[in-house]
Amino acid sequence: MRVWAIAYDPSDFTEELYQKGLLLVDSTSSARIKRFYRREDACRGLIARLLPRILLKQRGVASNMMTFAATEAGKPYITTPNINPPIAYNLSHDKGFVVMAFTNGKAHPPEYSIGVDVMKVHLPRRDSYRSFVDTFHDQLTPLERELLSPAVPENEGLQRFFWIWTMKEAYTKALGLGLSFDFSRIEFDVMANIVRVDGRVPQGWKFHKFQATEVGELYVGVVAEFLEDDSETLVVPETDPKPWFMSFKAATFVEHAIQDLAQAEK
Repeated sequence: MRVWAIAYDPSDFTEELYQKGLLLVDSTSSARIKRFYRREDACRGLIARLLPRILLKQRGVASNMMTFAATEAGKPYITTPNINPPIAYNLSHDKGFVVMAFTNGKAHPPEYSIGVDVMKVHLPRRDSYRSFVDTFHDQLTPLERELLSPAVPENEGLQRFFWIWTMKEAYTKALGLGLSFDFSRIEFDVMANIVRVDGRVPQGWKFHKFQATEVGELYVGVVAEFLEDDSETLVVPETDPKPWFMSFKAATFVEHAIQDLAQAEK
């Protein structure tokens, strides 16, 4: 499993770069990207579309042979034929980061059982820590609410919340269900690094925690990967070495994508 994290700073992402990047995706993708009202959202959408294309290019697939689809729940997957081993991937973005987790496809094709979520650790404007956490009361378990109690220092509690939430998001995205899954069924004991679903630890899962900083802001994320066996479920702490995690600046990434994908079409 690997993660590519693209650090997005709007001040470095020129209009010219955005327009050139749009030429690298299919017309349907381009139209969807252009529907975004805010240019920052459109740029993040463009980066998300380019990430799997660069991955396919590295696997020797020509740009005009790259095809994609999505499940009814909206989870994207690769439909390009004759890729061996098949590729499982998932995307997430929030503010200053767009991330893609990918690995060899194993369980539950064609979308496979991998999910990723990344979020900026911050309070929304005009929200207090207590009111923010209370908004999610029904989607947290009693243990999680205890871990986020007023007795916990605000900075620590806020970070705990985003670890809990990204874990829930990553797991349900790996299942291909997203928000249709009742989040209160998932419990992440952030202090013990234990995941439970319906009160039990699910078998055969590996959860990778990661964190990154962009413009002085902390982001946390989780990759959920089902290994299709009876192995013990493992949560890999964010403090462990991460040779599988690579970060790139958005402008540099898109410039290289323009060179690589445009060259592949010649």
